[in-house]
Amino acid sequence: MSKQEPTFALIDCNSFYASCERVFRPDLAKVPIVVLSNNDGCVIARSYDAKPFIKMGEPYFQIKHKLKQHGIVPFSSNYALYGDMSERVMSLIEAMVPAVEVYSIDEAFADLTGIGGLDTLGREIRAQVLRGTGIPVGVGIATTKTLAKLANHTAKRLQAQTGGVVNIIDPAKRDWVLRNTDVAEVWGVGRKMKLHLDALGIKTAMDLAKADPWTLRKKFSIVIEKTARELAGTSCLELDEPDQLKQEICCSRMFGKRLTELPPIKEALATYMMRASEKLRAQGSLCKKVRVCIRTGMFNPEEAKYANGVVVDLPYPTDDVRLLTKAAVDAVDHIYRPGFKYSKAEVMLLNLCQPGEYTDDLFAVSQPAEATRVMTVLDQINGRWGRGTLRSASVPTNPDWGMRREMMSQSYTTKLDQLWKVACV
Repeated sequence: MSKQEPTFALIDCNSFYASCERVFRPDLAKVPIVVLSNNDGCVIARSYDAKPFIKMGEPYFQIKHKLKQHGIVPFSSNYALYGDMSERVMSLIEAMVPAVEVYSIDEAFADLTGIGGLDTLGREIRAQVLRGTGIPVGVGIATTKTLAKLANHTAKRLQAQTGGVVNIIDPAKRDWVLRNTDVAEVWGVGRKMKLHLDALGIKTAMDLAKADPWTLRKKFSIVIEKTARELAGTSCLELDEPDQLKQEICCSRMFGKRLTELPPIKEALATYMMRASEKLRAQGSLCKKVRVCIRTGMFNPEEAKYANGVVVDLPYPTDDVRLLTKAAVDAVDHIYRPGFKYSKAEVMLLNLCQPGEYTDDLFAVSQPAEATRVMTVLDQINGRWGRGTLRSASVPTNPDWGMRREMMSQSYTTKLDQLWKVACV
């Protein structure tokens, strides 16, 4: 019995951050939107109708007049909302296909090998996600992951003609897409590689598909070789297994303002450790070492610069936020220097292991069972009533050093007191 040709779909949310904001603001359905980075720094997402006027990465303070001129509404980044909406989208997709690889917060590959009626399935996925979450998606279907990416790009680029679903299993349709796509749009090529490929006369995706793979490998890399083979229809990339457990967990943030005193820096580290320890317990791991870093701003020529970090060994592998916080807060005493304006702090959990994986001597101290029970109750309460309901005493509720998010939308899906309200008329 011959092996079935693999079939992949890429489901990608359209302007995901902006779409999340529109779900709960129907009054903005036809209003252009941009989403800003931490501390309302620069543009990191744009709705389709904002793209002609605003470039990615433009600093917010420089484009305020342009936003007002074109009626573009800015939002501070609301990662809790985006993360929750992403989980809802992925859950709907997973219920409709045999296997899924969540590739990023707003896109997923699906294995459709052996399934018939692919165009109909693509439209059903799109309709189900839109109905269930309010998020529009594009669906690209092909025989390789790279071609599926290209099909998805075409579905978005020609939204009116395609209805958001493009299937290029048929060689004639595949070749049309390859001929009409610039090589820079191919997954994994990028601007720098485009310049090298242009020099070889490779200007379209079709040119790359027809190029000799071995020559590309010798001249560039195995990645470009595989890309060319995938464009030609040979599947080189399989659906990845579910994410492995993280070997390191990091939480870092820019402060909302420069800090010069040690106490607020310790508050920030305690806050970041709270989040890092939640991630640690979520994957069922224990931590053996903690790294703490602080630094000043690095780009203002008028500010003195300083950065330092320290690694602390813990007395035993632990997921206890109290012990982890104490280690981090005590450690910063060794690296803090007065006279500097600090802009960022970071905590990193290192040497992660699963309970029972580590080997220690017979008399070594291990985490008390009481601590494990306390952490379980902590997570249960916060899981039910919202993050931060129960927290370490050193974690403030509304610190003045907190990240600037002056235009942040409500946490419509993660906080009971911010649920969407519908008035009956």
